[in-house]
Order: sequence, then C-alpha cells, then structure tokens
Amino acid sequence: MSNKKISRRKAIQNSMLASVSVLGGQALMASAPSSNSVNKREEKKKLPFGISLNTSTLIAYKLPVDQQIAMIAKTGFDGTELWMRDVKSFLQNGGSSSELREKLESGHVVLENMIAFSKWCSDDAEERKAALDLMHEEMSITANLGGKFIAAPVQGVKSWDCRNFDEYADRYNAILKLGDGTGVTPLIELWGAGTLNKLGDCAQIVIATGNPNAAMLLDFYHLYRGGNSWDTLDCINGKKLPVIHMNDYPASPAREQLTDADRVLPGKGVCPYDKILPKLYDAGFRGALSVELFNKGYWASMDATTMLKESYDTTYQVISSSMEDYL
Repeated sequence: MSNKKISRRKAIQNSMLASVSVLGGQALMASAPSSNSVNKREEKKKLPFGISLNTSTLIAYKLPVDQQIAMIAKTGFDGTELWMRDVKSFLQNGGSSSELREKLESGHVVLENMIAFSKWCSDDAEERKAALDLMHEEMSITANLGGKFIAAPVQGVKSWDCRNFDEYADRYNAILKLGDGTGVTPLIELWGAGTLNKLGDCAQIVIATGNPNAAMLLDFYHLYRGGNSWDTLDCINGKKLPVIHMNDYPASPAREQLTDADRVLPGKGVCPYDKILPKLYDAGFRGALSVELFNKGYWASMDATTMLKESYDTTYQVISSSMEDYL
C-alpha cells in the first residue's frame, strides 16, 4: 500500500474524529443550562445569606400561587414567603398541597415562611380561641407544603401595656405549643406602625416564654419605622432569625409618616446595609433576606417578570457590596 493511500485514510479518520468532537460539543452545549441560570446559581453560592421573595411583592399582578412559585424559581431565588390567602385560594379551586410542594421542590425554592394573620394576641378571650383554631389549621397547611415557619404579627391588642409582658408571653406560648404537633414555629412579628414596634419589647416577650422555639420575624423598614437603633441590633442572637424581610426606605417623608407603600427596592433608599448586614452576620445570622414590597409605583411601571428580576438583582448587589469583606 502506498504512502499516499495511508495518508488519505488517516485524513478521513481525522475528519471523522473532528466531526464527532464538534457534534459532541454541540450536544453538551444544548444540554447545558442557560448562562443566566448558571450565573444565578454560581452567584448565590458566594453569598452568606439566601435571597428570598415575599409574594406581597407580586400582589398587584394577581397571579395564582403555583405561577408565583414557577416565576420565583425561574428568576433564581433561593426561597419564598407565600401568602396563606393565595395558598387557600389555590386549594379551594381544586389544587392540592402536594402540587405546590412539588413545584417548590422541583424549582429548588425553600418555603422560608408563611405569611398569615390571626388575632392570637387579642385582648378578647373568644377572639384568641378562634385565632388558635385558625393558626392550627394554617400551620398544618404550611407543614404540608414543607414549611417550618409562619408569621405571627400582634393584632387585637387595644393598647400596649408594658406591665402585661408576662400575659403577652403566655399568649405567644399558646401558639408556640401548637407547633409541637405541626412542626411549624410561629414567628412573632414586629410592625413599625403597629402595637409591637420595639425590638426590645419583642425580645422580652420571646425570652419570657421560656420556650426554646420562640423567635422573631424582623423587617428593616419596620425596625426603622418603629424608631429602633441599628447600633444595638447585634445584641440579639442572629442564629434564631430564620428569615428577615428585605426592603429599603427613602430619606423623606419623615420616619413617623412612612407607610408600607413607601418601601423601595434594596439599595434604592437610605438604609445603612453596609453597617447592618455585617452586624447581623457577626451576631450569627445565616438565614434568608426576603424582599417584601408594596410599592404601587413599581407595580404601575414594571411587569411581574421585571419586578422579580429587579428584586433579585438589587438584593444580590446590596449583599455582595455590604459583605465584601466576608466573601
């Protein structure tokens, strides 16, 4: 056989190998996730806190809860806080808890907390009894979705009396005990314009329960609105905070005149995150920061997809810039 023929055979073999290599590369590229998806997952691994989305941020778009979850997952959030009323609406319209749980799990979205409202702390005994029944029902729904926490804002207290802290602690303990059977912990929530608006008061009630599961649900806007100091935020045990509501607030109007609708995206206001987030980290916080907004201007100017992207991106930027020394 001539050298010329051998050379030709090798050329054909080399050509075939090159074609296989190209096709293999194309197959790998086709099977790989989109660059945006990869970037989101890689970015989140670098952060000391999870990025979550409280679905209050989507209220104006009137999306069913299963669609909310799908969009939250697609955007790249680590977790979510669902609203109980949206979940109940889905269930009442023929949906099932298993469907929602599967959506959360397949989208790798943690149900960080359930947003619900019951007058468990009411001064009226009958109202409290009804609230306990409601709380137990909603804890069970939360557990069915794989959740471990439910919001417990203070409602129904006519006037806050510091002499009644033991009574408030007993009322909180009553709903904490419901968690023994459901596996869901109610988080006593501080509201800046509500009855319970001081971090010190909230911490005192938590400690007074004597219950190891007692914990708080905080919010940067509400802490500011209630006149709390950032200088002593790290006096609390950050390890006991599974999730914190993430938002910002403008320099004006004055603090006492701010409303929920004045909240802005993280980094778009004057909240000193470069001071606060390191404090929380040093105090042990490793939970999720959950974007919670009620801004009508955003709803009017952005569709749901844009709202989600802005919520994720601004939160990521605030965390990464504030925690640069920790990354």
